[in-house]
Amino acid sequence: MSKTQANTKVIVNDKDFGQTGKFVRENQKSLLFIAVAIVAMVIIYFGYQKMYLAPREEKAANQMYVAQDFWAKKEWDKAIKGDAGYPGFEKILSDYSNTKAANLAYFYLGIAYLNKGEYRKAIDNLTNYRGGDNMVTAEALGSTGDAYTELKDYDKASTYFKKAADKAGNNFLSPFYLKKLGLAYEAQNDNKSAADAYKKIKTDYPESNEAQSMDAYIARVEAKL
Repeated sequence: MSKTQANTKVIVNDKDFGQTGKFVRENQKSLLFIAVAIVAMVIIYFGYQKMYLAPREEKAANQMYVAQDFWAKKEWDKAIKGDAGYPGFEKILSDYSNTKAANLAYFYLGIAYLNKGEYRKAIDNLTNYRGGDNMVTAEALGSTGDAYTELKDYDKASTYFKKAADKAGNNFLSPFYLKKLGLAYEAQNDNKSAADAYKKIKTDYPESNEAQSMDAYIARVEAKL
């Protein structure tokens, strides 16, 4: 330690403490009001979660199983609209907004509309889905790409196929969507990007089913470069 450092003293002015105390005294009512408001907000938040949102979550989840059964059987109209007193995904979404069930309903509705050929509705619902599961989110993104492909909007389709492949990050879905990405690029005559997508399947997912046929795809697009 240098001589200068050794002789250094921190000088605290009593006025500093006095000013702080004065501030508290002069603003005591305001500070108390803020503290009470914060406590009230916390109570309201947890009350909302437990007394309002949780029962709605449970009720929505209990009403979804029939619509999910229709969906699994590919009875798309019944899955969307419901049947015999059981709500479809549209009603669940309308009646139980801001719940996890309603969020999942966006995914189910998107896939149902995609299969019915109502591509704009499919896109609207799939892009509203906000999921935490990477696999389901990847399928939502990829299905959005499928809808744009059907609308011949290959630029947007390629954007969503790339997002789907990146989000999935596994040997099953990623090469599946990379192949679709390559095809979307080919539809735009972007053969260089198509070749890159196909090569990525071979290098990153060599054990996938898609990788086994990629040489032919790569040769096809490279012949056009």
